[in-house]
Amino acid sequence: MKKASVIGSGISGLAAAASLAHQNISVDVFDNQTSAGGRCRQFTQDGFAFDMGPSWYWMPDVMERFFKRFGHSTSDYFELKHLDPGFRVFFGKDDTIDIPANLSKQKELFESIETGAGEKLAEVLADSKIKYDVGVNELVYKPSESIFEYFSLPLLLKMLQLGVTNSFHTYIRKYFKDPRLLALMEFPILFLGGTAKSTPSLYSLMNYSCFSQGTFYPMGGFSKLSEAMHGLCTELGVNFHFDETIDQVDHSKGLINSIKGKPVQGLISSGDYHHFEEHILQNGSKNYDTKYWDKKTLSPSALIFYLGVNGKVNNLIHHNLFFDESFDQHAEEIYNDPQWPNKPLFYVCCPSKTDPSVAPESDENLFVLMPLAPGLEDNEELREEYYGKLMKRLEELTGESITNRIKVKKSYCINDFKKDYNSFKGNAYGLANTLMQTAFMRPKMSNKKIKNLFYCGQLTVPGPGVPPAIISGQVAAAQLLSYFNNDSYEKYL
Repeated sequence: MKKASVIGSGISGLAAAASLAHQNISVDVFDNQTSAGGRCRQFTQDGFAFDMGPSWYWMPDVMERFFKRFGHSTSDYFELKHLDPGFRVFFGKDDTIDIPANLSKQKELFESIETGAGEKLAEVLADSKIKYDVGVNELVYKPSESIFEYFSLPLLLKMLQLGVTNSFHTYIRKYFKDPRLLALMEFPILFLGGTAKSTPSLYSLMNYSCFSQGTFYPMGGFSKLSEAMHGLCTELGVNFHFDETIDQVDHSKGLINSIKGKPVQGLISSGDYHHFEEHILQNGSKNYDTKYWDKKTLSPSALIFYLGVNGKVNNLIHHNLFFDESFDQHAEEIYNDPQWPNKPLFYVCCPSKTDPSVAPESDENLFVLMPLAPGLEDNEELREEYYGKLMKRLEELTGESITNRIKVKKSYCINDFKKDYNSFKGNAYGLANTLMQTAFMRPKMSNKKIKNLFYCGQLTVPGPGVPPAIISGQVAAAQLLSYFNNDSYEKYL
């Protein structure tokens, strides 16, 4: 039996480990945390259960497809609830829009805002479904080692028809003019770590997932997904080693030989790509130097507050976006002129509106997130300053008094992302999916000098987000299996 190791037990690492073990590979997973899940972890305090990272369950078919590979379904592990409305957007006090789960109601909503926008929405979603089918079924499961992977005539024609070289910003303005509708349509692009101006129109596929598939929630918390994947790995015989820091890997003659003294025939690194190459991989075998990484456009970091509130908070639903300030200014302060924002947009998740298990009875669980440029100074004084700003606006826009009812409060920001995940510049989501950082233009999944070393996760293919991370782990495992058996990676997907 061949032996392989996986560094990191986040979503991509778990997907890789399960995929390898399913093919009778002996797998050891090493993680510096005390439990599996990476960013998709949960912490509990005083009866509150807080998801620490992901909270939007989109692209449910990707998760279902993953578990189906192993003869399971997501329903074997957790209950998925379809949220209706999917989310609420605050454009100002007494100026909110709730996004219904039903297309006919979505069309009515858009039509009420802008004449003709209802049918335009239907057109966009029909187009985005085509992009979703091509993108998710034909593009993202490729390792993107070379542009030649895309050189089949049918696929090239599809990509040209989909307008992959146009920006989403230009694309969506062909359909809508009202700034509120533009904000609604551009919002899903934030999950790709970039702005609408820098993101290819191909990614309108996110609109299909947001509006057509809908927004879901795993009862018990988003961490139920990582718990399920960890459980699946254990079922398949994967060995986990927590509280283990990997400082170096042993390799010679172009091959990884051992990890932590354990002989291996292959390695997948699902941790931070930059950290692994800069601080763990020795002897000049890294793919990229410091200058390469410094030129890359990272997704934002985030300032997060986990708040346990005494009593209920009215005027919030499960997902709430606060777009009462300028999106363009906030984006400028993330990507072009990095600084702590002057008038930030922010997001509030209130899962206790859906799931009574995440908070004591009659109390509320709040997750407050503000996107932030990576690499900035992070200290307690700044966190408290922005806590005051965000809570003031939250109270004004909801008409609720909240700060005097806080029972649990924990912050998380750039320094924590670095400490817990060795995250490059403290980014939260990985490498942005800009046009010049899409597919084969992202950091490669295979090491150029070590034949049995592969990478997965948010700094490589296909990109940021939980569904892409699941895909990334599977593709990296397929490449390692292809190396082991000297056959096609496609056989293992």
